[in-house]
Amino acid sequence: MNLFLTLAFLFSVGSIIGWIIELFFRKYFSSSNPNHKWINPGFLRGPYLPLYGFVLCILYFLSKINLNFIPNLIIQHFVLFGIMAIVITFVEYIAGIIFIKGMKVKLWDYSKLKGNIQGIICPQFTFFWFLLSVFYYIFIEPYINDAVSWLSKNLSFTFLVGFYYGIFTIDLFYSIHILSKIKKFADEHKIVIKYEALKNSIRNRNEEIKDRINFFFFLKSEKTPLTENLKKYIEKEREKLKDMLE
Repeated sequence: MNLFLTLAFLFSVGSIIGWIIELFFRKYFSSSNPNHKWINPGFLRGPYLPLYGFVLCILYFLSKINLNFIPNLIIQHFVLFGIMAIVITFVEYIAGIIFIKGMKVKLWDYSKLKGNIQGIICPQFTFFWFLLSVFYYIFIEPYINDAVSWLSKNLSFTFLVGFYYGIFTIDLFYSIHILSKIKKFADEHKIVIKYEALKNSIRNRNEEIKDRINFFFFLKSEKTPLTENLKKYIEKEREKLKDMLE
């Protein structure tokens, strides 16, 4: 199977699996969701997180690295998982910078975690990527290899991959359109919008005014326009900053 099709398949699978991981993490473990509500993760509307798509592609290809020049098998694996974690952390940093510089949006914020760099990456999540690499290598890789091999023999199945990318592309354009509105607002106020904080602000405000909360269209309010929600978000962020300084 050619490289492009392999990458397309891995990216789609990784994006969906990553969305499921983040969905349950935010439901049961995230400190930013004390009420343990179901929250659609990421900036897209559908069930996929592109970062995890890149992660699976990275894990798949890095797992093929030959480290036989290292005599000890345990050290071989330790080095391999370390390389995986570092590369994924680098990709995470680049993705974070692109959105901050290009769209004035901070999709995730590690500012409260020790050792963070610009709130984009931190040692704790690099360690998480390390553990994920171990889990992938031991439990997931054989199934991924089998899936790639099966797909190469059943190319008719690729129409589902194409269907996925059709929906993904529409979603991507819609989400970028919304982000462009947020960017315009952020440029006018010379700020960077913390995306998860904005989503929480809109969700809380919708609950206050008894507006319907849409799981997929989480930035949309039937009673309140996006600009007003952005203004309310800024007010709350300023109140938080004021409380911290007092």
